[in-house]
Amino acid sequence: MTQNELIEMAKQAGWNDDLLGVSFVLPMLETFAKLVAAHEREACAKLADEYATWGGSNFYDWFKKLAAAIREREQHT
Repeated sequence: MTQNELIEMAKQAGWNDDLLGVSFVLPMLETFAKLVAAHEREACAKLADEYATWGGSNFYDWFKKLAAAIREREQHT
């Protein structure tokens, strides 16, 4: 996510330019966004892991690869 995208989402959430203009706010907001994204990625990966264990699933390998790919995205942020 780019800084401009993050700023736009903060504005959509009701943050105003005065608050976003404070020097320490944007780095804190970026850190918060990364934490939320990591939490959501792991939740999605766990769901894929769970689907892989459903009895006799023909998609076991696919779901395991999906979970690994989701977790790997953290390294690209």
